[in-house]
Amino acid sequence: MNVIIIGGGAAGMMAAYSSAKEGNQVVLLEKNEKLGKKIYITGKGRCNLTCAVDKNDFFSNVVNNPKFLFSSINALSPQELVSFFEQKGLKLKEERGKRIFPESDKASDVTKTLERTLINLGVDIRLNTNVVGLIVENEKIIGVKTELGTVFGEKVIVCTGGISYPTTGSTGDGYKFAKQFGHAIIQPKPALVGIELKGSDYALLQGLSLKNVKISVFNQAKLLYSDFGEMLFTHYGVSGPIILSCSSVINKFNVENFSLSIDLKPALSEQVLEQRLIREFADNNAKNITTAIRSLMPKSLIDVVISKANVSAKKNCSQITVEERNRLVKTLKNLTFNLKKLRPVEEAIITSGGVDVKQINPKTMESKLIKGLYFAGEVLDVDAFTGGFNLQIAFSTGFVAGKN
Repeated sequence: MNVIIIGGGAAGMMAAYSSAKEGNQVVLLEKNEKLGKKIYITGKGRCNLTCAVDKNDFFSNVVNNPKFLFSSINALSPQELVSFFEQKGLKLKEERGKRIFPESDKASDVTKTLERTLINLGVDIRLNTNVVGLIVENEKIIGVKTELGTVFGEKVIVCTGGISYPTTGSTGDGYKFAKQFGHAIIQPKPALVGIELKGSDYALLQGLSLKNVKISVFNQAKLLYSDFGEMLFTHYGVSGPIILSCSSVINKFNVENFSLSIDLKPALSEQVLEQRLIREFADNNAKNITTAIRSLMPKSLIDVVISKANVSAKKNCSQITVEERNRLVKTLKNLTFNLKKLRPVEEAIITSGGVDVKQINPKTMESKLIKGLYFAGEVLDVDAFTGGFNLQIAFSTGFVAGKN
């Protein structure tokens, strides 16, 4: 059987592998000058290719349509993906959070391993080949049109990615192909992306990284998301692991009336924190308040915290009233900023939304509308938190599509 795969990313390469293993004649069409262009930038160039968690933990990290992924993750689990790469000669290592990386810390080694495997299986890899449309007759796929001519095949697998990082080739082609033949597209939105803040008080904190803090996002009094871990202040607002995960949950809303609360001391209750402040003020009785609270936070945070607590930075510790001390405690436990908007989808690590999975068979990844047409990877309306989950989804859905 002749199988055509559009897109040579994680999903496309794995689809080519599993289809060729079934004995099919596989043509892999990639519009870029090399395969796996987005893989090169994942995990800051180190490629966090999966997470060695059990299946229950895996699905709890999927934000959209986890049930749709049951069959594909069962067909190629994180443990099986690790075994696949190790059998192909790629040495891997496990880091905190059970995240799996190449031992070399080079994302390029992941792509090279896959490319070598495809060449050994006789996959026809055609680079610099841009697909411009699908050829369908009587609701059955028969081939694709490229800028270089027509390629015919009985099956076509669309692995074109989303619209994040368009410089890697993810420019929404798959949505266009799907829509052309009746597939619904769930509005693509940025996921795993930074968040812009209102005002200017965060500007003093640019470059500050906070570890072991708790964030909470509220729509007025309603809690929408909370998490514990690491975050970063940037020139536009906030980013870092817990902020990125947060963006994947709140991207369904207009966030401009939302607030972000940061608990700088989540391990301490307000009562314990107040006792700590009382001791610090007593030990530094004649000194300025900024000196006394230096042990509680990074230096760049001091002015922001004092300002938000509405306490004069000129006061000595002996001059601080009980009310002012209480406000300082509340601010340390609830440092609040107002959200403006999410950063654009072009900057997002992953695209949320895509081809509606209700129109895709989860056991095979085949379209329920067009016979012989399959979809895999980020083009589908599935996405997850950071930590290797999105790449695993791409590999697993690609594996199932190719096998079927």
